[in-house]
Amino acid sequence: MITRTLYITQPCHLKTRDNQLLAEYQKFKGQEDFPNKSAAIEDLGFVVLEHQQITLTQILLNKLLENNVAIITCNEKAMPVGMFLNLDGNTLQSERFRAQIEATEPLKKQLWQQTIKCKIQNQAQVLRNFGIENAYLVNQVAKVKSGDADNAEAKCSLYYWHRIFAPSWEFKRHREGNPPNNLLNYGYAIIRAAVARALVGSGLLPTLGIFHRNKYNAYCLADDIMEPYRPFVDQLVCEILSETSNIEVLNTELKQRLLGILTKDVEIDGQTSPLMVAVQRTAASLAKCYLGEIRKIAYPML
Repeated sequence: MITRTLYITQPCHLKTRDNQLLAEYQKFKGQEDFPNKSAAIEDLGFVVLEHQQITLTQILLNKLLENNVAIITCNEKAMPVGMFLNLDGNTLQSERFRAQIEATEPLKKQLWQQTIKCKIQNQAQVLRNFGIENAYLVNQVAKVKSGDADNAEAKCSLYYWHRIFAPSWEFKRHREGNPPNNLLNYGYAIIRAAVARALVGSGLLPTLGIFHRNKYNAYCLADDIMEPYRPFVDQLVCEILSETSNIEVLNTELKQRLLGILTKDVEIDGQTSPLMVAVQRTAASLAKCYLGEIRKIAYPML
């Protein structure tokens, strides 16, 4: 099911009426003449709260979560920093929690191997799409061992980030680094939210990762499963840079462009669907892997 992403950038009060999300602006200075807006909650998949003066009611929050809407909050720099998710997103939740918790180390190592192979394949395709030499990455795919014991991911990432952007950017991948890190961070945050929402919807705990185990991270599994999706953001950022170098400020136009990643068509096993639908299929396949019904996660290929 394709859902809407609601992106709210102005001061407003959010509440609910007749199963609609209602945004009221008149009580805020400078917004007196701005018309109220509404959206059907059942049509929503993501709500991005950017402005620091947005307020909302508890009943709206509950209704959004009951409908498995991911609510993304942003800081004063308009960067996503938090997320609310439904804790009761699947009728078979207890069964799947148990299977996830009891997953063996060999199974988790095999799943991580699949994940890293797909990520490197997609990174190689990004380079190929922009006419950049990718033979090293292509050759490394077959060498990824169970659990990525030789850390092929790190080796390939070093090669990849050194080549993906023009030398004039003097790029180094770092969360707090110079542009286009800002574009990458925003895009990854959106993908992470989509993956976390899909995992909850499939009855899985986003906290319990396959590989990531940071005790301070509530979304370890989302960080694992999003890895093959990262190159889709990278490709979009490359496309943006081919059109403009004015990216110091992450303006509304750039953010809307990055939010559009959710509706980008991707392919899994020959079937094309929007990315937000693909992540649901990926999450559902992971649940089946935990349950022993299948052996392979359904990931998209660039």
